[in-house]
Amino acid sequence: MTGKPSAAPRESSRHAAELEAIARAATAHVPRLVTSHHVRARMGRTGAIGRFNTWAAVLITRSVGTMWAAYLFALIGLVSLPQALASFLHGDRVTGISWLSQSFLQLVLLPIIIVGQNVISASQDARAEADHETLTALHAMNVQQLELLEQQRKILELLERRGD
Repeated sequence: MTGKPSAAPRESSRHAAELEAIARAATAHVPRLVTSHHVRARMGRTGAIGRFNTWAAVLITRSVGTMWAAYLFALIGLVSLPQALASFLHGDRVTGISWLSQSFLQLVLLPIIIVGQNVISASQDARAEADHETLTALHAMNVQQLELLEQQRKILELLERRGD
């Protein structure tokens, strides 16, 4: 022994205070579910023009982002195929490549990409809901454990007082 006063009581009381603060924060926390619908609502478009722009963008995206739109755009692109093909076969490769890239690929791939993004977004929302349910259950278990620990701490304090 060195004769120095022990730092253990100070550290122990600081540790107990930290644990109590953590326990209070854990029981006060409420898990919340955030999906793409919630994020869209919080994008800051609260004015009349912002709400109209959001409404128009969502309407157009939902209309264009369907496989029916992809089929329609493919038919529209195919209307000019004979002329592009004739030009391509007569040596005008620029017209053929231009038709392929501008008229067909861009027209058809745009709605297909939007459909894919919608599928991905829906799966992410489903995953977020499942994670939220799991985290809510874990949070409830954690709160119960903290309540049990608090009860055990009180029992130990009573036993220590009786032992003194």
